[in-house]
Amino acid sequence: MRFSKLILFVIVMVAGAGLKAQDIHFSQFYLSPLNLNPAMTGAMDCNIRLVANYRNQWASVIQNPYTTYSVSYDQKVPVGRYDFIGFGATFWNDVAGEVNFSTSTAKGSASYLKRMGGTRKTAHYLVAGVEFGFAQRSIDFLLAKWGSQGLNGVYDPNSPSNETSLNSSITFADLGAGLLWYSALRNDNSFYIGGAFHHLNSINVSFQDDLNELYYSRLTFHVGGEMNFNGRAGLSPGMIVMSQGPHLQVNSGMSLKFILGSKRDQQAFHIGLWNRVSMQDDGIEGTNSPVLLDALILSTRFDYQTFSIGFSYDVNVSSLAAASNGSAGPEFALVYKICQKINRGPNCFRF
Repeated sequence: MRFSKLILFVIVMVAGAGLKAQDIHFSQFYLSPLNLNPAMTGAMDCNIRLVANYRNQWASVIQNPYTTYSVSYDQKVPVGRYDFIGFGATFWNDVAGEVNFSTSTAKGSASYLKRMGGTRKTAHYLVAGVEFGFAQRSIDFLLAKWGSQGLNGVYDPNSPSNETSLNSSITFADLGAGLLWYSALRNDNSFYIGGAFHHLNSINVSFQDDLNELYYSRLTFHVGGEMNFNGRAGLSPGMIVMSQGPHLQVNSGMSLKFILGSKRDQQAFHIGLWNRVSMQDDGIEGTNSPVLLDALILSTRFDYQTFSIGFSYDVNVSSLAAASNGSAGPEFALVYKICQKINRGPNCFRF
């Protein structure tokens, strides 16, 4: 058992020395808009939005699990008769493992929301958004266990290690852009479709000076909406597709929405079922990339006026379920919006 843990540490260190990893992801992507697409900046049914997300993953498999949190702020201001400008800021941090491998990102984003048509009760908007910020990756090498410190399958912390000269942290700039189309329809129905390109610039994420390990760009496609029935219930389907280097991940599903009290109370309860499918290219020519149903995602959400709280839980159904006991990670989301009256009719969907 000790030897197997040592091997795991070696794998982690190799990954840390030259990492081409996937970005963070939230199962409740619909409650983390600025991490989804910079064109989501200002795309809301109010004027100001504050969002907080927290995710804990693989606690049943590794001692120090992946812990991710994110906070964001965005706002929109009127321009001309029907258009808006959006601006916002996002900060997120992700840390995991006994060497505290951490990634922190701070970004600013801006968007322009252009009205493309509509009536007094409908609206159609095209949104273009950009983001710019800085990120830092770090590892605490003082906590590292090296393969050269293992003797006959037993780890000896007093044994000399043969590690090369490595930087404990790296900082780099990051750019992204996105587009979004949304339609606010009658009876609180809505539809949106968008795409984003993250890490537009070439980024070297190697902890070793003489190595050049590029951070893969990420393409994101997302679509969804809301369909209400008789003013008392509705459906909210959605899908997100993320492609980053050899990795491909698809989340899809839907939530049932139940209106509580009168429509004026603005109270609703949601319960949903989603799935996550992933694929990774093994790099061997002539072989097929394995498609894996990674997890089923149970979600719930409560809306009270301009406040929403969401919770989801990933149930692991992949081959790792034997080690994880079927669990993958809980996730929490908080959204608070500040609304000011704008006499322009319907201007956005409820995201």
